[in-house]
Amino acid sequence: MLRIELARWDQAKSEARRIRFAVFVEEQGVPPELEMDDMDSQSLHALAFNGNEPVGTGRLLPDGHIGRMAVLKPWRGRGVGAALLRRLVQAARERGDREVLLSAQVHALDFYRAHGFSPVGEVYEEAGIPHQAMRLSLG
Repeated sequence: MLRIELARWDQAKSEARRIRFAVFVEEQGVPPELEMDDMDSQSLHALAFNGNEPVGTGRLLPDGHIGRMAVLKPWRGRGVGAALLRRLVQAARERGDREVLLSAQVHALDFYRAHGFSPVGEVYEEAGIPHQAMRLSLG
């Protein structure tokens, strides 16, 4: 059964790093030095577990951005990303954020639209991958 846990970086680091490296560095070719940043220690992290197996992760930054959403390949299309996103949006709402922002890879735009996010501005490149800024009002 899928469960989502929220944690500080010192608690989530080992599982989140492994998932993010598998998805972003190994699959998508993002340089490892771009994947990890100083914002991890300041962010709230969500980890998705199937039983005791970590299968997905995401983070909520202090400024209301959701990022580093990653689900291991065998678990995609099974609701893991949706559960992570819902929990991170809920955490933002609980702390009083008025909106949530994110930088979506273009291939995932429909996923975020289905969760109420709207595109903002033009498509841009980040780490060699086309992205689109998106926002969700919580008010």
